[in-house]
Amino acid sequence: MDTIPKLLLNQFAANADKTAIHIKRDGEFVGVTWTELQQDVRRYMASFLRRGIQPGDCVAMFAENRYEWILVDFSLQLIGATHVPIHSTLSGRQANEQATLSHSKLLLISNEVLFEKVLACEDTFPQDRCILLKDFAGDEDVTAAIELESTAAERVTPESVATILYTSGTTGEPKGVMLTQSNLASNAVNTSAALQQFDTDLRLTFLPLSHIFARTCDLYGWLVCGLELALAESRETIVPDAQLIQPTIMNGVPYFFALLRRTLEKMGKADTPGAIKGLLGGRLRLLCSGGAAMSEDLFHYFTEQGTPLLQGYGLTESSPVISVSSLENNRSGASGKPIPGVEVKIADDGEILTKGPHVMLGYFENPSATDAILKDGWLHTGDWGRLGEDGFLYVTGRKKELIVTATGKNISPSFLEALLGEDTFIAQSLVVGDDRRYLIALIVPDAVSIQTHLQMEAIDLEDEKVNALIAERIAQRLADCGKHEQIVKFALLPQPFSMEAGEVTAKLSLRRKVIEANYADTIEALYS
Repeated sequence: MDTIPKLLLNQFAANADKTAIHIKRDGEFVGVTWTELQQDVRRYMASFLRRGIQPGDCVAMFAENRYEWILVDFSLQLIGATHVPIHSTLSGRQANEQATLSHSKLLLISNEVLFEKVLACEDTFPQDRCILLKDFAGDEDVTAAIELESTAAERVTPESVATILYTSGTTGEPKGVMLTQSNLASNAVNTSAALQQFDTDLRLTFLPLSHIFARTCDLYGWLVCGLELALAESRETIVPDAQLIQPTIMNGVPYFFALLRRTLEKMGKADTPGAIKGLLGGRLRLLCSGGAAMSEDLFHYFTEQGTPLLQGYGLTESSPVISVSSLENNRSGASGKPIPGVEVKIADDGEILTKGPHVMLGYFENPSATDAILKDGWLHTGDWGRLGEDGFLYVTGRKKELIVTATGKNISPSFLEALLGEDTFIAQSLVVGDDRRYLIALIVPDAVSIQTHLQMEAIDLEDEKVNALIAERIAQRLADCGKHEQIVKFALLPQPFSMEAGEVTAKLSLRRKVIEANYADTIEALYS
């Protein structure tokens, strides 16, 4: 059975002089070979060993995507330690909490800003165990690291806990998802097989590696196929980075793909054949979407552009992929078919259940939460869905996010938000209506698009023309929805929902309770 160390060592041996990864330096991408990567990983292993890290120990890292993130992960995997990645957008308190809850021996921090966030907390992680990445690994003696690397394939077992990922999802309660070597490796292997990736592909990654979507599908999928990987410099440079490196494969979330469409609309090129492909470098072969529901409108737009979006489905607790589409099996509204080795069934109440090598070991030191989601080997996803006769999985809504109106109507807010998010003039939206007589929406307008359309120098949220435009667009987007699914009132917000405010998760899912709390007065005013 595969493990991450086995996959990594296979690439070191098979592709020594081949380019492994492209890193942005001084405005240009620079290639690093598999041998050079191996040498850097050994230095990091040696540094961990010098600091007393042993197999089974937990090490936390508070960092954004960067080459050093990968070096830390690979070196910990080869040692047999457990990596606890922390999203760089979290607060210092949250970083302290996750490092402490996991009993981490060290907390690696990528920069001085994050370092100060951690130390500013009242109950800070021990300062002598907080280390800046730039101070971590120097010219190390790698003799012990090479010896440990040589036994990693046999010593690190499929049952070893490879990572603990703290997920608050949309509820805010942190739970440490324990994923084993077998969970991660099997999911990467089976997802790659379903997508038909090749060693001639070049993948550009920009989603946070601290989230399981990018980690399994970008990072470990890279190890499975031996393709080339490129790290985007930042979230703000994705398009110019793509134009520079010309990827053949990219993963993203629906929000990102809708943003690409809006970018082309602003350029007046949305209807130009091949515009998406050209925007992203010209060589695209696969675009995969996950993390949230995708509207049929967005699906059809990308299909018509000749760059079909392949939707997948999964969650952190399933490593994450449960099902994925392919170029041969891709259809609107579906999340593809279950990947090899994964079982899926629909419970009597409509909830999606899954069983297989991808299902987590459990929540770290939280048996009650584990027992609530794992029953008789089946992972209860918390999502509604159905299996078509042709084997396609359709996800129809989030069980815990389902709105039940005061009149007893069941409504999926994420479905309506996906429709609204396709509009040029709507950047983000949150639909509210649980136990209420009607639905309202909090709308983050796309200021640039509105200013251009209405020929305004600056957007005024109180302007009647602005509100009339948004009302018209909401009505158009929800024209095919039922009467009970219509937005009766809305409020325009001056700033977007953000990770910094705790309003969205790392995969850009809305944290509804947080947003509703932050805008409680606005919501009540709409219902007054």
